[in-house]
Amino acid sequence: MNKSELTKAVAASTGMTAAGAASAVDAVFDTITEAVKGKESVAISGFGTFMAKTRAARDGRNPATGDKIHIPEKTSAAFKPASALKDI
Repeated sequence: MNKSELTKAVAASTGMTAAGAASAVDAVFDTITEAVKGKESVAISGFGTFMAKTRAARDGRNPATGDKIHIPEKTSAAFKPASALKDI
């Protein structure tokens, strides 16, 4: 299911117009994105938690040359599903 199919499904299940459902879906995604950018977590009961995870800096190797390289710290988005979602 892609975003437009999700929007259509939300519109059908709520009785909203397609434009209203698109606005609602966009608002949810934008809110989650902004929270994760600010390193906050968003917990949705029964669904899961969106969070920012930071990987520590480490040393690695260039696979082409075998030279040792430094890999800097990186923060990325992560999702941890709730147990109710895992059980499905």
